[in-house]
Amino acid sequence: MSTTSTVDRAFAAALYADTEAALDTGASLLAADPAADAEVARRGREFVAGAWRRGWQPADVVRLTRRELEDAHVRLLARLVVEEHEEGQASAKPQPPSPRWAAQLDDVRALAARPARTDRFSYATAALELYRLLLRLPTLEPLDRPRAASTPHHPESRMLARVRALLAKAEATGFPEEAEALSAKAQELMARHSIDEALLAARAHSKDAPGACRIGVEPPYETAKAVLLDAVARANRCEAVWNEALGFSTVVGFEADLEVVELLHASLLVQATTAMARAEAAQRKGGRKRTKTFRQSFLAAYAHRIGDRLAAVADAQVAEAEAEGEAAGAGGPGSGAPGPGLLPVLAARDVAVREQFTRMFPETVTTRVRGVSDAAGWRQGSEAADRAQVRARPRLPS
Repeated sequence: MSTTSTVDRAFAAALYADTEAALDTGASLLAADPAADAEVARRGREFVAGAWRRGWQPADVVRLTRRELEDAHVRLLARLVVEEHEEGQASAKPQPPSPRWAAQLDDVRALAARPARTDRFSYATAALELYRLLLRLPTLEPLDRPRAASTPHHPESRMLARVRALLAKAEATGFPEEAEALSAKAQELMARHSIDEALLAARAHSKDAPGACRIGVEPPYETAKAVLLDAVARANRCEAVWNEALGFSTVVGFEADLEVVELLHASLLVQATTAMARAEAAQRKGGRKRTKTFRQSFLAAYAHRIGDRLAAVADAQVAEAEAEGEAAGAGGPGSGAPGPGLLPVLAARDVAVREQFTRMFPETVTTRVRGVSDAAGWRQGSEAADRAQVRARPRLPS
């Protein structure tokens, strides 16, 4: 019996049926034929390439595999993703990945480097379960994979590197006052970065268009987390839509703003989780057991209130930058501030983002946060949002 025949029989038995018996039959066939291993891996790479053609990215398939299967499947997937990429780079016409795709590949390589020891039957079972998942992936809205040769690749700015470092320290410290100070510095840098990038692009008559990225929205309480992400996106001139079934939101915007949304959302989520744990501890001291409704209400209130605060802060930051630009144009103080014309530049970018969002998602529906019935949770979530670090501070020296 040929190797191809063994694989065909195993796939026919296991990939198109959901029963355990079918899976065992397929795994037994593969485990009994070591010569089939190379063909199984080759077809796995084909399944991965098929996921890319259907709009998925490395981080997306890793996130879904981790959610639906187990760690062994994630490691197997990571190896297939790396091998598929290397195979493509060795082809006659390799396509360079976009910066975002390249960063995801780096994360996947770290997973692929982890050793996996298992018997042949277990390995074959994991491969077939993974291939079942990849085979049934739905088609997503395409984002980016290859980068056109004419598109310059700008490495991460020193400012964003500083922001990442500040937020990492804020999340790691056990001292609330230090975390607040670090978050405040990061927020100021992020706001200035977004405005400066918009003005630089306008002055250079850049042909840049809005892009998009996907951000995981993990359970529990994913509805409230998706609302928080939507609030952060809107405050940073982006649009977000949540795919509840697949556990992510797609954010549409210009690249500088997408980076800010990713960073600020992650930081606020850490702040919210920390504040919720602190509030629950106080509730337990008062004799009340923690409940699911308390946590859901807390996070829903936090997201609602933080949205109001972010919108107000964003408007204030734009007004300040516009005033500084007018002063600089008149020869006044702050000659290093952004120049005049900020409002028309931002308005044009808003229109471009909305048009791109509508092209990608012509039909969307709204949803409600369910299970918000705990008054104490809502009150304390709102109070935590008021304490969260979102306000801009006086400009820091560069």
